[in-house]
Amino acid sequence: MIKIIVVGNGMVGFKFCEKFISKQGQEKYQITVFGEEPRRAYDRVHLSEYFAGKTADDLSMSTANWYEENNIILNTSELVTDIHKENKTITTHLEKTHSYDYLVLATGSAAFVPPIEGVEKEGVFVYRTIEDLDAIMAYAKKIKQNGSTEAAVLGGGLLGLEAAKAVRDLGLNPHVVEFAPRLMPRQLDKGASNMLRSKIEELNIKIHLSKSTQFIDGDDYITGMMFEEEELLKVDMLVISAGIKPRDELGRGAGLEVGIRGGVVVNNKMQTSDPNIFAIGEVALYNHMIYGLVAPGYEMADVAAEQIMQGEKTMRESIDMSTQLKLIGVEVASFGDPFIEHQEGTPIVYENKLSGIYKRINISKDGKALLGGILVGDSSDYNTLFQIYSNGMAIPKNPEDLILGSRGGESSSMGSAMDLPDTAVICSCENVTKGSICCSITDGSCETFGDVVKATKATSGCGGCKPMVADLVKEAQKSLGKEVKDVVCEHFAYSRQELFDIVKINKFTNHNEVLGTVGKGDGCEICRPVLSSIFSSIYNDTANKHITSQDSNDRFLANIQRNGTYSVVPRMAGGEVTAEKLIAIGEVAKEYGLYTKITGAQRVDLFGAELNDLPAIWKKLIDSGFESGHAYGKSLRAVKSCVGNAWCRYGMDDSTTLAIELENRYRGIRSPHKLKGGVSACIRECAEARGKDFGVIAVEGGWNLYICGNGGANPKHAVLLAEQIDKETLFKYMDRFLMYYIRTAGPLVRTSTWLEKLEGGLDYLKNVVINDSLGINATLEAEMQQLVDTFECEWKQAIEDPEMMKRFKHFTNSDDRDDTIEYIPLRDQKMPTAW
Repeated sequence: MIKIIVVGNGMVGFKFCEKFISKQGQEKYQITVFGEEPRRAYDRVHLSEYFAGKTADDLSMSTANWYEENNIILNTSELVTDIHKENKTITTHLEKTHSYDYLVLATGSAAFVPPIEGVEKEGVFVYRTIEDLDAIMAYAKKIKQNGSTEAAVLGGGLLGLEAAKAVRDLGLNPHVVEFAPRLMPRQLDKGASNMLRSKIEELNIKIHLSKSTQFIDGDDYITGMMFEEEELLKVDMLVISAGIKPRDELGRGAGLEVGIRGGVVVNNKMQTSDPNIFAIGEVALYNHMIYGLVAPGYEMADVAAEQIMQGEKTMRESIDMSTQLKLIGVEVASFGDPFIEHQEGTPIVYENKLSGIYKRINISKDGKALLGGILVGDSSDYNTLFQIYSNGMAIPKNPEDLILGSRGGESSSMGSAMDLPDTAVICSCENVTKGSICCSITDGSCETFGDVVKATKATSGCGGCKPMVADLVKEAQKSLGKEVKDVVCEHFAYSRQELFDIVKINKFTNHNEVLGTVGKGDGCEICRPVLSSIFSSIYNDTANKHITSQDSNDRFLANIQRNGTYSVVPRMAGGEVTAEKLIAIGEVAKEYGLYTKITGAQRVDLFGAELNDLPAIWKKLIDSGFESGHAYGKSLRAVKSCVGNAWCRYGMDDSTTLAIELENRYRGIRSPHKLKGGVSACIRECAEARGKDFGVIAVEGGWNLYICGNGGANPKHAVLLAEQIDKETLFKYMDRFLMYYIRTAGPLVRTSTWLEKLEGGLDYLKNVVINDSLGINATLEAEMQQLVDTFECEWKQAIEDPEMMKRFKHFTNSDDRDDTIEYIPLRDQKMPTAW
């Protein structure tokens, strides 16, 4: 047997093993892995999820038996101390010697700790391993018991911001301290950094830029950080996440060539200065660079595996550092050259401070090529932009359409994913090309999306490529003449639309009837909520009826928050509320200590309600004339309005009355996704009606009805369905449109996406809704009227039924409150912590 020793059991070391055993001829080799940590390889990219309740096993990259099943010897808690390259052996701290034919260094990196006086004090930590996180959690608990709440993170890069979220989730007040004048200085320009800063500061995380820490204050433990000019930041804990340094000490000790600033030098075969020793991941210095992203590390692992097996694959000369991620809930992406200067290209920038969105693309001087870009707040365009950039594809005549959307009727997109060349890399993490994905379907080796993921590993990294992979799989299936259906899940061979018809025709009323007749198994967390929604859309069953088969929010008729408390949103149709009702809400919030906030849908959200308090809160609100606002359900949320001609001198009609009528008509009706509406009294559009699933604008001669828009991360303008119609016609068209959407859309599909995928598009939908081309309008209207006539407030239903009330208890055998919930101050209110 040919012996391979892998030193390091992190993500890249694991990936080497995974790549190696997938190759032909691997049975001739014996792989032995040494890891100094006490556990098998785990996902460091999602390390912060450990604070959110995930365990070490949840983060593991394999099952407990994976190494044994693949004939790999794993030695945990064993540190390799020396390499003897002359006789091809290594020594561990247990004074054991092992021989190798090939040695792979995957030792990764360690946290860079700046040479600041006092970093050795108690309360100063690095953010790198699960053991580090355990220590941080224990210390946070200790200082909170002593009444301390202030903590700092040194470093405003990717890991630093992740660490800040972790500190916040521990119930502390985080301060991010960065030496550079902006956050994420390697990925973002000033505009993008400013936008990210504003989004993060909204979360009560304080940002300190251009700060040079002189020393750590305190005697034996940290009490503060002293900056230049004797500026003291008082904190009780410090987490250092200021970058990385390669773990190259083994290479240095063995006499391998290393870089001036660290890292074991490798060639494009991942070979070090000793051809039998390879280095991969963050320990490898390739082209004078250390690459700290997963994708280059995985590619290095594959190259090393190929070379050991005498393959020809080599590392690319230029490694793209494009990245897409979510930091503290904020979408961030960059690709290509994000900082191009004006003399080399032309930047086009879109900035919307109200929505918290910043987009920049860099265009070549001749206007023909996309050179790079930055996205903050909305990275939904990333996949398209990255493919255009990386494959040198043509860009629109008006390049700004790439980030603003077309405003002239022509599509600005690059078209179908099938238009990409076969060499286009779809999954950067696993370096999977479009050709590999499509061929796995066309050659018969894979049949489904799941098969493709299993075979190619596409989508198994960050997951950002999933939509594009799914589209490619469907198109490849179609090219073989296969019927492509969006089945709900493995328990049904039907789409949601087909299940809707099956339930309606057969008059099924519960999950077991449907599963037993047209499905298989017991169902799952995907299909059971879909069936519950279908029952509600047909019979107007409330969420209280199929309680065990609902999503968690529907189950408790409230939105669960990050710490286990709930938010309560009473309906305020059209945003109208009396002074008496506002006082009633204030009294409820005061009695139960709830955080209050006005939402974008013109109603009041009450945060921090404990489960056992929900029924009492609902009763007080119902007694004051309120009902459930269905903020927790896939149903109508609200219909926003301006004040209309009752008050506004520009108003052309009574928008508030119409908004109230619309909201009261469609309240509580379950649909494939949430629904939002808006009514504006004139074209000034104060209610933002064209950013809603349905929007109405007053014009000369009546009302214009717009449909299938949405706000959020990927905003879409609603399109005109009908113009200058009266109120009676408006409600008829609305009934038909909504019922047709409810009948035909897939699970969790917004109206905008539904219309984009609807064969025939807007013209077809107009024919259905206005011209009755399918002859079903009378049926659609009758179905809607039945739902309107049978509406029940779910809160009222729950508090009047003793059996339903049982689920609103933290503890089955006790009425005790949940005393594990802690609070921290938030301006003049309070915020529940996550611990």
